[in-house]
Amino acid sequence: MSAIKKFQVTFDCAEPERLARFWCQVLGYVIPPPPEGFATWGDFKRSQPPEQRDSWFACIDPSGVGPRLYFQRVPEGKAVKNRVHLDVRVGTGLVGKERLAALEAECARLVPLGAVHVQTLYDGNDACIPMLDIEGNEFCID
Repeated sequence: MSAIKKFQVTFDCAEPERLARFWCQVLGYVIPPPPEGFATWGDFKRSQPPEQRDSWFACIDPSGVGPRLYFQRVPEGKAVKNRVHLDVRVGTGLVGKERLAALEAECARLVPLGAVHVQTLYDGNDACIPMLDIEGNEFCID
């Protein structure tokens, strides 16, 4: 059996830094320090050729447990449903109305950040809230 490897989740997007900052707010992630040799991200950006500026951005879990999120600019827009999406797990261990309330509270926190509430799925016991991020990528609160 092979050892578990670290991985990152990569998003194709139009505005990498804007989307990275959105996900920092959703997940409590942070922007890592700029590359070695640069005092700020602005200094790093200014060192890049114009066609490479703002072509990527990343954020990390400050505890070092979660995966790095990497956002890369692509020329095409989102055309179809994501094949992979993130689940923001705020209701773990909760059931029924208590679970629904926790998910609805998280939804209410994320909508002012630019997330879109798609629908609330609730069967009296389990709940899930599908949403869209600021570039239309699907994710769920569960």
